[in-house]
Amino acid sequence: MKKWLSAWIFSLAMLVHPAHAALNILACEPEWASLAGELGGDLVEAASATTALQDPHRIEARPSLIAKARNAQLVVCTGAELEAGWLPLLLQQSGNPAIQPGAAGYFTAADYVTLLETPATADRAQGDVHASGNPHIQTDPRNIARVAAALAGRLAQLDPAHAEEYQQRYAKFSARWSAAIARWEQQAAPLKGVRIVVQHKSWVYLTRWLGLIESATLEPKPGVEPGAAYLAQVLNGLQQQPAALVLRAAYNDARPSDWLAGRTPIPAVVLPFTVGGNEQAQDLFSLFDDTVQRLLTAIK
Repeated sequence: MKKWLSAWIFSLAMLVHPAHAALNILACEPEWASLAGELGGDLVEAASATTALQDPHRIEARPSLIAKARNAQLVVCTGAELEAGWLPLLLQQSGNPAIQPGAAGYFTAADYVTLLETPATADRAQGDVHASGNPHIQTDPRNIARVAAALAGRLAQLDPAHAEEYQQRYAKFSARWSAAIARWEQQAAPLKGVRIVVQHKSWVYLTRWLGLIESATLEPKPGVEPGAAYLAQVLNGLQQQPAALVLRAAYNDARPSDWLAGRTPIPAVVLPFTVGGNEQAQDLFSLFDDTVQRLLTAIK
């Protein structure tokens, strides 16, 4: 009798308060999955197509990923041609009209920020150059703030029954994020004017934000692995104009930056680059906490 009564009460509660099916989101990169979780909470189910230890330029549209895209109600990607090598095929093979370009379920973060390093011409002979500009926008938290405002609006559009909740979550996130940016900028003041070497052109937004100065790049062209002759050329140039750090992302091959660090007093600094890039960077807030602290530790 008790079991029957409990089941009846549960059924009645479900009629009064029906279970909400979470909005199914497929993010192309971990930072956007994390942001969707911040804005949506238990109203969304967000998964990332890539990890922080994968190059987001080069991903295989494998069957398990196609299945996720087929069931997604929203795809959140960087855009600016970052995923050009795999996302169009993934969307095509998913057969899901809700997430195709132009649909409400297709969201590209780069549409809401000002892109840097926009080339005059898009020539593949120049390496992995993006016609729209440098796509690595997530290394500046001010860009994430701009994307968050737009993404909150898109979530409300796709799930209007919970529009007010999305806006409330966005307001709380925005307040916390603004306070965090102010804290990071205060902590990072000693980094202003510090000269750095980068392994890949991943850090233009970070350097602009923190006032770092990029002295050299270890790749002769974006996405092209350096040879011994080119690295020797970089080394010679640094003798004339020294740098304090050489930066690489967690997914980059360690050999070029380690080669330089082994021949100079310049330490190689591995930054998480995105959520999950190391054990400390497990969400957007800890991503920048860790990034700033690693840079400060390296210049001491």
